[in-house]
Amino acid sequence: MKSKWTLAMLAGMISIGLAACGDNNENSKEADKDNAKQEQTEQTKEQTAQMEEMQKKMEEQQVDEKATVAVVNEEDIKGQAYNALLSDSQIRYQQMGQDPTTKEVAAQLKESTLDSLIGQTLLLQEADKKGYEASEEEIQKELDTIKENYEDDAQFEETLKSSGLTMDGLKGEIANNIKYTAYVENELTIEEVKEEDVKAYYDKYAEQSSGSEEAKSQVPEYEEIKDQIKQQLENQNTQDVLTAEVERLKKDASIDVKI
Repeated sequence: MKSKWTLAMLAGMISIGLAACGDNNENSKEADKDNAKQEQTEQTKEQTAQMEEMQKKMEEQQVDEKATVAVVNEEDIKGQAYNALLSDSQIRYQQMGQDPTTKEVAAQLKESTLDSLIGQTLLLQEADKKGYEASEEEIQKELDTIKENYEDDAQFEETLKSSGLTMDGLKGEIANNIKYTAYVENELTIEEVKEEDVKAYYDKYAEQSSGSEEAKSQVPEYEEIKDQIKQQLENQNTQDVLTAEVERLKKDASIDVKI
């Protein structure tokens, strides 16, 4: 409330000052305001056009939702799954300031998307072979957790609809995630990240950032970021083990890429 009152006072003072400057100055200010507004409108239109053009280019990289993009041990991977993962990757590239629609990057994204889907499918197939299942109770518990991020059921259902997922489809994704997590935790051995590993990583990072005095001053204290470093190292260890497991499974798998 105080800030609004202050702004109102300031606006009043400005208007009094402008009234004393004469009609010519007033007309000049109004013309400048109109020009600035027009320039801003044109810039907004240009930015909107660029965003729409980028979105169009990204959508052109997608495939028919019902098409089969790959067959893994007689299990089809459909275009809907491919498009969803591809879209996520495109957004990440944009956030990093890169154009995901260039020929080179588009080819990389296509390959990495297919590799990820094939790897996920192989791991889930192996989880099924090992007998891992997701109970209705586990699925519902995870679903309730997801719903907590939304104001109400209406907002949740609208988001679900806009993402192209049905409730059954979402429950299927949740079930797969539960089985996948159980398989990784129980069947794979992931090296533990120790305190000395975290400290060694930090020391290397600090050394690489120790150029100028200004650079040194910007390096966070170890205690401030040690948990983040540990999480990063744990994720990397997990990824390394999963990659090795997928490569092992590929040796005896039948994989046919369709795109």
